Amino acid sequence: MKLNAAKAYVELVRAPAALTVLGDTVAGSAAAGFGLTGRRLLLPLSSVAFYWAGMALNDWADRKLDAVERPERPIPSGRVSAGAALTTGATLTAAGLGLAALGGGRQAMRVAVPLAAAVWAYDTVLKPTPAGPVAMAACRTLDVLLGAGPEPRRALTAAAAVGVHTLGVTALSTGEVHGAKPGTARAALATSCAATTLALTGPARGGWHRLASLAAGSGYAGLVGRAQADAVRDPSAKSVRSATKSGIHGMVPLQAAVTAKGSVLGAVLVAAALPIARKLSRKVSPT
Repeated sequence: MKLNAAKAYVELVRAPAALTVLGDTVAGSAAAGFGLTGRRLLLPLSSVAFYWAGMALNDWADRKLDAVERPERPIPSGRVSAGAALTTGATLTAAGLGLAALGGGRQAMRVAVPLAAAVWAYDTVLKPTPAGPVAMAACRTLDVLLGAGPEPRRALTAAAAVGVHTLGVTALSTGEVHGAKPGTARAALATSCAATTLALTGPARGGWHRLASLAAGSGYAGLVGRAQADAVRDPSAKSVRSATKSGIHGMVPLQAAVTAKGSVLGAVLVAAALPIARKLSRKVSPT
């Protein structure tokens, strides 16, 4: 594959933004009390495959709209064909399912299959409807539960934190081109407050775990809350795009806040993805 073609596919799947999804299964695993060791280390890679699949399918489904609003995207610019984008989405979905099966067996597949279905439903049917943000929130909620092993109930609060955050960010992102309604921006800010509360709720293994969780949760609230408050004051397309980008990156400290209650080391590893993701976003936009 030539360099220009490879770059087009990197843009198609928003490759660097996948760093913000690696922590989903880590958070779910920590919340459920199961370490990501051995074959279970494949579960975060399964999340990445599903994320990239969703991005490719998103551009395939939006190709006509992007031809008007974002003609520089890989499909309308002619750098990736619509058929190739659809094939990429299907191939990555299969890869996500395969990695989930290898990493977590039947238990993981009980979550991975509905997760894959939710990704396809969101991108091909539900995205332009009022149910779109809920469908995307369901995708990220299931992704957290993918890491929970045989005890998914123990990770429900963690999954809810990520899901609620995703709900607000996705709803706000609908105004990236034409701006958002002030009420939508306020609702997004409210979901971030709720996500912070959920992330910090529940028992922690010890004092240091609680402290690390509070530190990460404060970082999340500051990063996402500030940008969304700006969007409340000025719900223009520029402010909404900035808030959406912060919301995507804010997933990392939110995951770290959840993870820290069970594993400080895991939280540190999750948080390490943030500076890398922010640096790479200057080259490939996550939105």
